[in-house]
Amino acid sequence: MIKEGTTAPAFKTNDANGEAVSLKDLRGQKVVLYFYPKDDTPGCTKEACSFRDGFAKFKKRGITVLGVSPDSEAAHKKFETKYKLPFTLLADKDHAIADAYGVWGEKKFMGRTYMGVHRTTFLIDEKGKIKKVFEKVKPEDHASEVLEAFAD
Repeated sequence: MIKEGTTAPAFKTNDANGEAVSLKDLRGQKVVLYFYPKDDTPGCTKEACSFRDGFAKFKKRGITVLGVSPDSEAAHKKFETKYKLPFTLLADKDHAIADAYGVWGEKKFMGRTYMGVHRTTFLIDEKGKIKKVFEKVKPEDHASEVLEAFAD
């Protein structure tokens, strides 16, 4: 897991529209990089909608919100459209970004063990450093918790 104070790992991938997005291009901006397991599942939908509902506050403060999951661009587009998500969703089909941030790993659900994304959020400052890491994310309240952390 990437720690606070370290440089955020660089990445380049596509968003829901198939457009390339690179962390390097966001230098000089505050960035919320949140990893979630799967589009249109109960917890992930609550988390995305919490960012959607608080999005005006993020935008007003110049904070870019990026959601990352192993889903495809098409799945992201469907999720974005269904819930009117105003922020960027990034496809990480080969989980290379999740690996770089240390959030891809073994999970357990209903007695089954499998590999997947651990719901984690990274706050990245204008210089590309990790300002804060949220490992224990409560999807419903997460956006307000993240906004508060940027006030520090």
